[in-house]
Amino acid sequence: MLGTGLAAPASAARNGPGPQARVPAGVTAGVAVFDRGTGAFTERINADTRFRAASVMKLLIALDLLWDRGPDTLPDADRVRLTAMLRSSDDSAASHYWSTRGGAAIVNRMVSRLALTGTAPPPSTHPGYWGYTATTAADTVRIYRHVLDAAPAAVRDFVMGNLRQATRCASDGYDQYSGIASAFERPWAVKQGWSGFGSGGCTADTPVTASASTASAASAASTASAASAGELDLVSEALHSTGTVGGDDRAIVAVLTLHPDGTPYGTAYSRLTELTGSLDVPGARRPAGTWVGTWGSGVRVRTGPTTGSSVVTTLPAGVDVLVGCQKRGQTVSVPPYTNDWWAYLPQYGGYMTNIYVATPDNRIPGVPDCP
Repeated sequence: MLGTGLAAPASAARNGPGPQARVPAGVTAGVAVFDRGTGAFTERINADTRFRAASVMKLLIALDLLWDRGPDTLPDADRVRLTAMLRSSDDSAASHYWSTRGGAAIVNRMVSRLALTGTAPPPSTHPGYWGYTATTAADTVRIYRHVLDAAPAAVRDFVMGNLRQATRCASDGYDQYSGIASAFERPWAVKQGWSGFGSGGCTADTPVTASASTASAASAASTASAASAGELDLVSEALHSTGTVGGDDRAIVAVLTLHPDGTPYGTAYSRLTELTGSLDVPGARRPAGTWVGTWGSGVRVRTGPTTGSSVVTTLPAGVDVLVGCQKRGQTVSVPPYTNDWWAYLPQYGGYMTNIYVATPDNRIPGVPDCP
């Protein structure tokens, strides 16, 4: 069986010791990795370059609301909104606070409070688009350092607790486990961002949603439009992975990326994960297995190697996956292909038919059989 886009085999840069930062061709990246154990950066690549923040902006929205109050003092409606915004990247919650708390004033307040040097409100051409707030990898590290080391314990525990429980499926239907969540084993906490992509389709779980929806076209966190405003690129597809990795939140990781306009989500997902996995991240554990490409749209991961098994998730089209082992199961036919081998994906906790794995044979070379 011949697939499309055959992936390169796993390498030391992804799975082995001593990784070296590797930015995939065509990707513009801003990277900062901070080791809280030593108080030093282990990676800085264009760390002060501005990117549109997309949903990473939700960190500042949450901190602004919690600046002078604890989460336990909030009305129930606000706790629901914040939980949905942090765990499932709910856009309606972010739009609610953007419209009720002064819009760009939120950004200006947090820039002053956290001494952010590269963060700025959306350009004057897009004043209501909170996802077009500019930020940098270095500023993202500053935000996490504030949460972990300076914020009141109740705020720290609320924010980080929700990021540790980030749902695979965001409220808008995108799989938000690219980057950190795919490249490293738990423990991790993540706040991701994406902008400009055409479709979602994730069905892994039920996202947390805000009970009151006030979304408006002005949010536009997931829709790039128009042209770039000054130095801020509003056209290229953006995909970001930020958060912490390792016990006691050992490393703070910020990986901001831009991809050529028209890049499919699965392709950007794989490139972001490849880059993130190549970084020197203290305390990180990389999962064992072999990375392979996939093809097809709407490919399901199931609890067992049969089409009757429950659906765990639906893969982003064309995404690379980590295969731990493979086994024979139900024969699947997608003319002209027929295959009874299934790949076990440890990062998803389920199986996909090898029909959609981009390898020349029914079995994936070099991957062991499952017990």
